Amino acid sequence: MLNRMRAARLTQVGASLRPLPVAFVVIATVACGERTSPQRGTAVSIDSAGVQIVTNDPPDRNARCALSDEPILSIGAVEGDEPHLLYQVRHAARLSDGSIAVVDGSSREVRIFTAKGEHLRSMGGVGDGPGEFRGPWLLWVLPGDTLWVGDYMPWRFNVFSPAGEFSRAVQPDPYQLHAFVRGGVLANGTSVNVTQAMTPPGGNSAAPVTFLVEAHGPDGALIDTIAALPGRSFEPVSDQPGFFLPTLFGASPLVAARGTDIAMTTARDPEVRILDEGFRLRRIVRWGEPAREVTDVHLQAFRDDYIAERGGRGSPGWNNGDEAAIANARTVADLFPTAADLMIGREGRVWVKRFARPREEAAWMAFSPDGIFSCHLAPGPDLTPYEFGADYLLALDVDDLGTERVVMHRLDSPGGGSE
Repeated sequence: MLNRMRAARLTQVGASLRPLPVAFVVIATVACGERTSPQRGTAVSIDSAGVQIVTNDPPDRNARCALSDEPILSIGAVEGDEPHLLYQVRHAARLSDGSIAVVDGSSREVRIFTAKGEHLRSMGGVGDGPGEFRGPWLLWVLPGDTLWVGDYMPWRFNVFSPAGEFSRAVQPDPYQLHAFVRGGVLANGTSVNVTQAMTPPGGNSAAPVTFLVEAHGPDGALIDTIAALPGRSFEPVSDQPGFFLPTLFGASPLVAARGTDIAMTTARDPEVRILDEGFRLRRIVRWGEPAREVTDVHLQAFRDDYIAERGGRGSPGWNNGDEAAIANARTVADLFPTAADLMIGREGRVWVKRFARPREEAAWMAFSPDGIFSCHLAPGPDLTPYEFGADYLLALDVDDLGTERVVMHRLDSPGGGSE
């Protein structure tokens, strides 16, 4: 049970923690960076609680961010020295001197490369000892280049100095069975973690999985539960005991944290809520969204593409799970989600990846630290973004042979500069 103080704070976040309203969504932004003047199609207002509401109409905007045709940095190789052979890259981040930290899942190492791509050092390795990993996952960088690297399981963080020295392990309390999904660490050392609270009881598809957004201190002690967000619902497959499928096109919550900002969204509405480091709601960023109804045309495209990607129904790998995935009986959401990913850039811009409908190109929207729409960006199907900077994108690129590379592209914003 939440005590009265915590309940009051959660009510501030969006009145979403009593019975969870499906419409509760969140996005967060704000940090350092230039302030942007409202543009045509943008409305800014203040509600009765003093929260700023910024409403944009990005779908009608032509502003585009662009990436350089070729990467300005590439780390990874088909053959060569071991540190350059990357496999199962989990995350990457840029440090203040321009060097790049890469989490390599196969070796269980954090590898540091210079701004020119030369290997400097590696930390970690396989094991349960100090600074070692069972399954490294997340990578968060604090001001001053302290590295927080998430390990699973049990879930904990290994903290390293910029020189690569192991500092300490942080075990969030209470113990979490499920891995954390995104979140971040604030400049004050508070980590914002998202964990699955429960599985649907008895396979009840009407009960969505609940995700808890928790704040932990630098020592791992629980400070507060910031929010409880509804995820997708699951349903059992009748002829496969123990096998569950999520609602097709169901929405899942997204959370990001950096500096002094926490951004959240349930992806059920086109908005993001921004909280400060005291977990107080201070800004809501909204945007216009075209028709979101899931139609028979969308469903047929999904099923045809699924069959093609799996090599056809007669392929050796095709199984009953595949049949269940495309079955007419599978529960389908009425509306598409509004977002598929959420990040806070190094300079404070909020980046929202719009949910790509079948046969639609994945694209991102950027909003300034003040919540004003900045640009659209379509990085292409080959790049998985890890970090947005003022003038760069750090991403994973996997070629046709399966070779993994961490690449950096120059990022150009409208007007020739960055927000």
